[in-house]
Amino acid sequence: MFDEKFMKIAINEAKKAYKKQEIPIGCVIVKNNKIISKAHNKKEKTKQVTAHAEILAINKACKKIKSWHLNDCILYTTLEPCMMCTGAIIQSRIKKIYYATKSEKFGMLESLNNNEYNLNICSGVLEKESKELLKKFFDKRRK
Repeated sequence: MFDEKFMKIAINEAKKAYKKQEIPIGCVIVKNNKIISKAHNKKEKTKQVTAHAEILAINKACKKIKSWHLNDCILYTTLEPCMMCTGAIIQSRIKKIYYATKSEKFGMLESLNNNEYNLNICSGVLEKESKELLKKFFDKRRK
């Protein structure tokens, strides 16, 4: 299944973030079954609050296709997008989003009126792997 294949790549991006002591979130953007961008969180490295995996991947995808219209693209992310990332997804016209696990604290994607934005949202793809990586990160941080 394509959704698991691309989510595994997003999880690999999240693992890169983990190794750099960043919150382990990864994102992949696909067009015509080909990856056009991928990214992981870089807030700590860049000292920028907007350096979320989704924002970085969206910016790379726009640069790659030379357009801010990503309506033919699919976004895969390991955690439900926050308000900022959800806004960027809507603004970039991405219509299909897969995410691994829900974000109880910051997740905004599921709270939208999907009829208004015509989004196709699928959650729970490789949820266990993403949750375990996040739990491991925060357990380690709290020690």
